[in-house]
Amino acid sequence: MQKIYFLVISLVALVVNAQVGGQDTYQFLNMPVNPLHGALGGKNVTMHNYDPSGVLINPSLVNEEMQSVAAINYMNLAAGINFGSAAYAYKLKADRGTIQAGISYLGYGDFEGFDELGNPTNDFTGTEAAFSVGYAYRIPETKFNAGLNVRLITSRLEQYSSFGLATDFSVAYIDPEKKWVISAVLRNFGAQLKAYDEVNESLPTELLIGISKQLENVPIRWHLTFENLQQWDLAFRNPNRDETDIEGNVTEDNPNFINNFFRHTVFGAELFPDGGFSVRVGYSFRRSQELGLVDQNTFAGLSGGFMIKFNKLRFQYTFMRLHQSATSNLIGLNLKL
Repeated sequence: MQKIYFLVISLVALVVNAQVGGQDTYQFLNMPVNPLHGALGGKNVTMHNYDPSGVLINPSLVNEEMQSVAAINYMNLAAGINFGSAAYAYKLKADRGTIQAGISYLGYGDFEGFDELGNPTNDFTGTEAAFSVGYAYRIPETKFNAGLNVRLITSRLEQYSSFGLATDFSVAYIDPEKKWVISAVLRNFGAQLKAYDEVNESLPTELLIGISKQLENVPIRWHLTFENLQQWDLAFRNPNRDETDIEGNVTEDNPNFINNFFRHTVFGAELFPDGGFSVRVGYSFRRSQELGLVDQNTFAGLSGGFMIKFNKLRFQYTFMRLHQSATSNLIGLNLKL
């Protein structure tokens, strides 16, 4: 047990030291990798099920149900932007652990090129991809799993290209009898090996902790995920939320402790999680605060979806409300080979 505590504390120290400020690159690494993660609020590190694409986020959640399962997922975004991912897991013999491999891809579509004077130039595209390999191992005589991902990142935006290397470290406590899952993940810890121009940018390193529990007498599993724990202050002043009284005095928007706390929180729930048909719903408070409109109920931050099982095939669908003018649909297939 002391070794597990030491590992978690080490992960916290690593990620705190990794935050140097500024805007991170390769933000596509924070996209939900499959419809299940999208339906549960966009981020989840406790989904211990059949879908191997989930271990692209948390490698320690590999399990026997993922053995020889292939997953492919697609999500459409605004302005013709498309995102996809694929993954496959294979369990080694003699309890030597499980290996997995996957890819995530983001295409920005086609752009019309213009010079600084507004004259047309050549059209161009933008693409980003990440190739991952991972390993998970169950610690003997315990309920703990440990996992590691190594990810090669490539990005091309017009004539500029970049390469990076990132790793994920994770540990998970899994109790199949009481149906608890508790996990901590340090994601995207690495560096940009080749910059777009001359200045190297930081990666979107993030520390997440998740807790989930399936209720005993009700077919519901709830998930609670705490994101971006490496940085406490996620709230910021929104001038549109300033209040002016009849005398012209302005009370500036000032998010309090509770508001900032919930910006780290993502909630999700599944109905019939082990059945041939399941329903999922999730809510991201931070996405609601950052993308919602003042004095209008846009349902930003809300997501939901379902899964249907057909023999060896599982079909998943999720609807994500990002903004009043932007929604996304996620489709996923899992096939037992």
